[in-house]
Amino acid sequence: MNGVDEPDGGGWIDSHCHLQDTYRPDGVAVTAAVKQAVAAGVVGLVCVGTDGETSRQALSLVAAVRAGAGQGGIPATFGCWATVGLHPHDASKGVDTIEGVLSEARTEHPGVVVAVGECGLDYHYDHSPRSVQREAFAAQLALAARLDLTVVVHSRSAWDDTLDILRASQRPDRVVLHCFTGGPDEARRCLDLGAFLSFSGIVTFKGADDVRAAAALCPLDRLLVETDAPFLAPVPHRGQDNRPALVPVVGAAVAAVKNVSIPALAASSRLAARSAFVLA
Repeated sequence: MNGVDEPDGGGWIDSHCHLQDTYRPDGVAVTAAVKQAVAAGVVGLVCVGTDGETSRQALSLVAAVRAGAGQGGIPATFGCWATVGLHPHDASKGVDTIEGVLSEARTEHPGVVVAVGECGLDYHYDHSPRSVQREAFAAQLALAARLDLTVVVHSRSAWDDTLDILRASQRPDRVVLHCFTGGPDEARRCLDLGAFLSFSGIVTFKGADDVRAAAALCPLDRLLVETDAPFLAPVPHRGQDNRPALVPVVGAAVAAVKNVSIPALAASSRLAARSAFVLA
Protein backbone atom coordinates (compact mmCIF):
# COMPACT_ATOMS: atom_id res chain seq x y z
CA MET A 1 0.00 0.00 0.00
CA ASN A 2 1.39 3.40 -0.98
CA GLY A 3 -1.31 5.60 0.51
CA VAL A 4 -1.43 7.29 3.88
CA ASP A 5 -2.31 5.61 7.15
CA GLU A 6 -5.92 5.09 8.15
CA PRO A 7 -7.69 8.14 9.66
CA ASP A 8 -7.50 6.71 13.20
CA GLY A 9 -3.79 5.87 12.93
CA GLY A 10 -1.04 8.01 14.39
CA GLY A 11 1.69 10.07 12.83
CA TRP A 12 2.44 13.22 10.88
CA ILE A 13 2.20 14.18 7.22
CA ASP A 14 4.77 16.67 5.96
CA SER A 15 2.52 18.54 3.55
CA HIS A 16 5.34 20.32 1.72
CA CYS A 17 9.00 19.39 1.32
CA HIS A 18 11.68 19.30 -1.37
CA LEU A 19 13.67 16.06 -1.31
CA GLN A 20 14.69 16.15 -4.97
CA ASP A 21 18.31 15.99 -6.06
CA THR A 22 18.29 19.73 -6.79
CA TYR A 23 17.43 20.57 -3.19
CA ARG A 24 18.61 17.66 -1.06
CA PRO A 25 21.77 18.33 0.97
CA ASP A 26 24.89 16.73 -0.48
CA GLY A 27 25.48 13.21 0.72
CA VAL A 28 21.95 12.64 2.03
CA ALA A 29 20.20 9.73 0.33
CA VAL A 30 16.45 9.81 -0.19
CA THR A 31 15.99 6.52 1.61
CA ALA A 32 17.97 7.81 4.59
CA ALA A 33 15.84 10.96 4.78
CA VAL A 34 12.63 8.93 4.61
CA LYS A 35 13.85 6.44 7.25
CA GLN A 36 14.70 9.35 9.56
CA ALA A 37 11.22 10.72 9.04
CA VAL A 38 9.61 7.35 9.75
CA ALA A 39 11.62 7.04 12.96
CA ALA A 40 10.33 10.48 14.00
CA GLY A 41 6.71 9.46 13.49
CA VAL A 42 6.11 10.73 9.96
CA VAL A 43 3.68 8.60 7.96
CA GLY A 44 3.62 10.55 4.71
CA LEU A 45 5.04 13.45 2.74
CA VAL A 46 4.33 15.56 -0.32
CA CYS A 47 7.40 16.29 -2.47
CA VAL A 48 6.88 19.60 -4.27
CA GLY A 49 8.09 20.59 -7.72
CA THR A 50 9.13 24.14 -8.59
CA ASP A 51 9.82 23.84 -12.33
CA GLY A 52 9.91 21.15 -15.01
CA GLU A 53 13.17 19.60 -13.87
CA THR A 54 12.40 19.46 -10.15
CA SER A 55 8.86 18.26 -10.87
CA ARG A 56 10.26 15.32 -12.85
CA GLN A 57 12.69 14.64 -10.01
CA ALA A 58 9.77 14.63 -7.54
CA LEU A 59 7.91 12.08 -9.66
CA SER A 60 10.95 9.81 -9.88
CA LEU A 61 11.64 10.16 -6.17
CA VAL A 62 8.09 9.22 -5.20
CA ALA A 63 8.13 6.26 -7.57
CA ALA A 64 11.38 5.04 -6.00
CA VAL A 65 10.12 5.44 -2.43
CA ARG A 66 6.91 3.63 -3.26
CA ALA A 67 8.85 0.81 -4.91
CA GLY A 68 10.95 0.39 -1.77
CA ALA A 69 8.09 0.66 0.72
CA GLY A 70 7.66 -2.40 2.87
CA GLN A 71 11.36 -3.11 3.11
CA GLY A 72 14.51 -1.54 4.49
CA GLY A 73 12.82 0.41 7.27
CA ILE A 74 10.14 2.11 5.17
CA PRO A 75 6.68 0.77 6.06
CA ALA A 76 4.41 -0.44 3.28
CA THR A 77 1.85 2.10 4.53
CA PHE A 78 4.19 5.09 4.14
CA GLY A 79 2.47 7.72 1.99
CA CYS A 80 4.46 9.57 -0.66
CA TRP A 81 3.09 11.95 -3.30
CA ALA A 82 4.35 14.65 -5.67
CA THR A 83 3.31 17.97 -7.13
CA VAL A 84 4.16 19.53 -10.47
CA GLY A 85 4.48 23.29 -10.60
CA LEU A 86 6.28 26.45 -11.65
CA HIS A 87 7.49 28.64 -8.77
CA PRO A 88 7.06 32.40 -9.18
CA HIS A 89 10.85 32.74 -9.20
CA ASP A 90 10.85 30.68 -12.41
CA ALA A 91 7.66 32.03 -13.96
CA SER A 92 9.63 33.41 -16.90
CA LYS A 93 10.29 29.82 -18.03
CA GLY A 94 6.63 29.54 -19.05
CA VAL A 95 3.86 27.25 -17.84
CA ASP A 96 4.24 25.13 -20.97
CA THR A 97 7.44 23.75 -19.40
CA ILE A 98 5.39 21.87 -16.81
CA GLU A 99 2.34 20.93 -18.88
CA GLY A 100 4.24 18.09 -20.54
CA VAL A 101 5.40 16.83 -17.15
CA LEU A 102 1.80 16.69 -15.94
CA SER A 103 0.71 14.88 -19.08
CA GLU A 104 3.49 12.31 -18.70
CA ALA A 105 2.72 11.82 -15.03
CA ARG A 106 -0.90 10.93 -15.65
CA THR A 107 0.14 7.96 -17.79
CA GLU A 108 3.52 6.98 -16.36
CA HIS A 109 2.91 7.70 -12.66
CA PRO A 110 -0.83 7.34 -12.01
CA GLY A 111 -1.91 8.42 -8.55
CA VAL A 112 1.38 10.14 -7.74
CA VAL A 113 0.57 13.77 -8.58
CA VAL A 114 -1.85 15.36 -6.10
CA ALA A 115 -1.41 19.06 -6.88
CA VAL A 116 -0.24 21.78 -9.23
CA GLY A 117 2.35 24.01 -7.60
CA GLU A 118 4.01 25.46 -5.91
CA CYS A 119 2.91 28.49 -7.85
CA GLY A 120 1.95 32.01 -6.92
CA LEU A 121 3.59 35.37 -6.38
CA ASP A 122 6.85 36.47 -4.79
CA TYR A 123 7.29 40.24 -4.74
CA HIS A 124 10.11 40.03 -2.19
CA TYR A 125 12.72 38.79 -4.67
CA ASP A 126 11.06 39.56 -8.02
CA HIS A 127 13.19 36.97 -9.82
CA SER A 128 10.54 37.04 -12.58
CA PRO A 129 8.66 40.20 -13.61
CA ARG A 130 5.48 40.65 -11.59
CA SER A 131 3.24 40.64 -14.64
CA VAL A 132 4.75 37.32 -15.73
CA GLN A 133 4.28 35.91 -12.24
CA ARG A 134 0.60 36.87 -12.29
CA GLU A 135 0.04 35.29 -15.70
CA ALA A 136 1.79 32.06 -14.71
CA PHE A 137 -0.16 31.90 -11.45
CA ALA A 138 -3.53 32.30 -13.16
CA ALA A 139 -2.58 29.76 -15.81
CA GLN A 140 -1.64 27.17 -13.19
CA LEU A 141 -4.86 27.76 -11.28
CA ALA A 142 -6.79 27.04 -14.48
CA LEU A 143 -4.63 23.99 -15.17
CA ALA A 144 -5.32 22.60 -11.69
CA ALA A 145 -9.05 23.21 -12.13
CA ARG A 146 -9.07 21.46 -15.49
CA LEU A 147 -7.26 18.42 -14.09
CA ASP A 148 -9.18 18.44 -10.79
CA LEU A 149 -6.00 18.78 -8.76
CA THR A 150 -5.30 20.78 -5.64
CA VAL A 151 -3.21 23.94 -6.07
CA VAL A 152 -0.28 24.78 -3.77
CA VAL A 153 0.23 28.54 -3.45
CA HIS A 154 3.37 30.49 -2.57
CA SER A 155 2.73 34.10 -1.56
CA ARG A 156 5.38 36.46 -0.28
CA SER A 157 4.93 40.22 0.01
CA ALA A 158 2.01 39.90 -2.41
CA TRP A 159 -1.13 39.19 -0.41
CA ASP A 160 -3.50 41.58 -2.19
CA ASP A 161 -2.59 40.37 -5.68
CA THR A 162 -2.54 36.73 -4.57
CA LEU A 163 -6.04 36.95 -3.16
CA ASP A 164 -7.35 39.00 -6.08
CA ILE A 165 -6.12 36.37 -8.55
CA LEU A 166 -7.56 33.54 -6.46
CA ARG A 167 -10.94 35.30 -6.45
CA ALA A 168 -10.97 36.24 -10.12
CA SER A 169 -9.43 33.18 -11.76
CA GLN A 170 -10.76 29.79 -12.65
CA ARG A 171 -9.35 27.59 -9.91
CA PRO A 172 -9.93 24.29 -8.11
CA ASP A 173 -11.92 24.13 -4.90
CA ARG A 174 -8.88 22.87 -2.98
CA VAL A 175 -6.26 25.57 -2.36
CA VAL A 176 -3.31 25.23 0.05
CA LEU A 177 -1.47 28.37 1.17
CA HIS A 178 1.92 26.82 1.84
CA CYS A 179 4.41 28.16 4.40
CA PHE A 180 1.81 30.64 5.62
CA THR A 181 3.54 33.89 6.59
CA GLY A 182 0.59 36.22 7.03
CA GLY A 183 -1.12 37.38 10.18
CA PRO A 184 -4.71 37.02 11.38
CA ASP A 185 -6.14 39.35 8.72
CA GLU A 186 -4.53 37.45 5.84
CA ALA A 187 -5.55 34.15 7.44
CA ARG A 188 -9.20 35.21 7.62
CA ARG A 189 -9.13 36.37 4.00
CA CYS A 190 -7.67 33.05 2.85
CA LEU A 191 -10.06 31.03 4.99
CA ASP A 192 -12.99 33.00 3.57
CA LEU A 193 -11.95 31.65 0.15
CA GLY A 194 -12.08 28.10 1.52
CA ALA A 195 -8.31 27.65 1.55
CA PHE A 196 -6.18 25.44 3.77
CA LEU A 197 -3.27 27.04 5.63
CA SER A 198 0.00 25.15 6.00
CA PHE A 199 2.39 26.23 8.75
CA SER A 200 6.15 25.73 8.63
CA GLY A 201 9.06 26.13 11.04
CA ILE A 202 8.47 29.89 10.95
CA VAL A 203 5.87 29.30 13.65
CA THR A 204 8.79 28.61 16.03
CA PHE A 205 10.72 31.79 15.20
CA LYS A 206 11.00 34.48 17.86
CA GLY A 207 9.65 37.30 15.69
CA ALA A 208 6.72 35.37 14.20
CA ASP A 209 3.93 36.46 16.55
CA ASP A 210 1.62 37.26 13.61
CA VAL A 211 2.08 33.79 12.16
CA ARG A 212 1.33 32.21 15.53
CA ALA A 213 -1.78 34.37 15.83
CA ALA A 214 -2.87 33.16 12.39
CA ALA A 215 -2.36 29.55 13.47
CA ALA A 216 -4.35 30.18 16.63
CA LEU A 217 -7.44 31.24 14.68
CA CYS A 218 -7.17 28.67 11.87
CA PRO A 219 -9.73 25.85 12.29
CA LEU A 220 -8.07 22.50 12.85
CA ASP A 221 -9.76 20.98 9.81
CA ARG A 222 -8.03 23.56 7.59
CA LEU A 223 -4.61 23.53 9.24
CA LEU A 224 -1.65 21.60 7.80
CA VAL A 225 1.98 21.36 8.93
CA GLU A 226 5.07 21.23 6.76
CA THR A 227 8.84 21.53 6.81
CA ASP A 228 9.52 23.16 3.42
CA ALA A 229 12.73 21.13 3.71
CA PRO A 230 15.57 21.83 3.21
CA PHE A 231 14.58 25.39 4.14
CA LEU A 232 13.29 26.99 7.36
CA ALA A 233 14.43 24.49 9.96
CA PRO A 234 12.48 25.09 13.18
CA VAL A 235 13.96 26.22 16.47
CA PRO A 236 16.16 24.74 17.95
CA HIS A 237 17.51 23.50 14.61
CA ARG A 238 17.83 26.86 12.84
CA GLY A 239 20.91 27.11 10.66
CA GLN A 240 20.74 23.41 9.77
CA ASP A 241 19.32 21.81 6.65
CA ASN A 242 15.67 21.08 7.34
CA ARG A 243 14.22 17.59 6.80
CA PRO A 244 10.84 15.87 7.03
CA ALA A 245 11.92 14.25 10.32
CA LEU A 246 11.51 17.70 11.91
CA VAL A 247 7.84 18.14 11.05
CA PRO A 248 6.89 16.90 14.56
CA VAL A 249 8.80 19.90 15.96
CA VAL A 250 6.67 22.22 13.84
CA GLY A 251 3.55 20.33 14.87
CA ALA A 252 4.38 20.57 18.56
CA ALA A 253 4.76 24.35 18.26
CA VAL A 254 1.40 24.62 16.51
CA ALA A 255 -0.20 22.40 19.14
CA ALA A 256 1.03 24.77 21.86
CA VAL A 257 -0.44 27.75 20.00
CA LYS A 258 -3.75 25.91 19.54
CA ASN A 259 -3.76 24.68 23.16
CA VAL A 260 -4.34 21.09 22.06
CA SER A 261 -2.31 17.96 22.70
CA ILE A 262 0.45 17.02 20.28
CA PRO A 263 -1.29 13.74 19.32
CA ALA A 264 -4.51 15.67 18.66
CA LEU A 265 -2.69 18.12 16.39
CA ALA A 266 -0.95 15.26 14.59
CA ALA A 267 -4.32 13.63 13.95
CA SER A 268 -6.13 16.79 12.86
CA SER A 269 -3.33 17.98 10.57
CA ARG A 270 -3.01 14.51 9.06
CA LEU A 271 -6.73 14.41 8.29
CA ALA A 272 -6.60 17.97 6.93
CA ALA A 273 -3.79 16.93 4.58
CA ARG A 274 -5.86 13.96 3.41
CA SER A 275 -8.72 16.33 2.66
CA ALA A 276 -6.62 19.07 1.07
CA PHE A 277 -4.84 16.73 -1.34
CA VAL A 278 -7.43 13.95 -1.61
CA LEU A 279 -4.80 11.46 -0.52
CA ALA A 280 -5.42 7.78 -1.05
